[in-house]
Amino acid sequence: MSADQSSYNKGGLITFLVSMGVNLDVLFYVAFLSGGVDLQELQPPAEAGQIQAEAGGVESTAPIDVSGIKDPWMPSEELIARGKQLYVQNCAMCHGNEGKGDGVAGASLDPKPRDLVEGKWKKGGTRLGLFDVMTNGLPPSSMQGYKHLSVNERWALVHYVRSITDNLVQDNDAEVAAKAANLD
Repeated sequence: MSADQSSYNKGGLITFLVSMGVNLDVLFYVAFLSGGVDLQELQPPAEAGQIQAEAGGVESTAPIDVSGIKDPWMPSEELIARGKQLYVQNCAMCHGNEGKGDGVAGASLDPKPRDLVEGKWKKGGTRLGLFDVMTNGLPPSSMQGYKHLSVNERWALVHYVRSITDNLVQDNDAEVAAKAANLD
């Protein structure tokens, strides 16, 4: 059985030629009639804080470096400011911008995220209790731990959360210092 070399698929050839004609028409239109395609590159926001700022959230600022703070378990304005930045990036989606447990992502969680302003604490609300939550989360709830953050950044989150709560639990500075030095 030999194939006749002079025969061809006439329908396939016509389809191919029509599709090539359409492609060339589109190319000609884009290149010469439409003004072309703008390939301007957009610069991504520097960090999540800038995205929040553009969406009407908090001000955009460069991350505050808290790595050199010697006793991060003692609150300071610098730690609270860095804690606020970290809160916006990591916590506000569930706990809400003001910490009232009304974040967009938290709406579908069961149990609902804690109202940090009201401050009904599972681990007591002390600095050590909150640091434990920041480190290990609250199993079996949806509250995750933040071991990927440095120790000083987790302390910064603790201080920020304590700065927004109405239920500030007092703790002993000496006891916190003695236990906190060994935490990681």
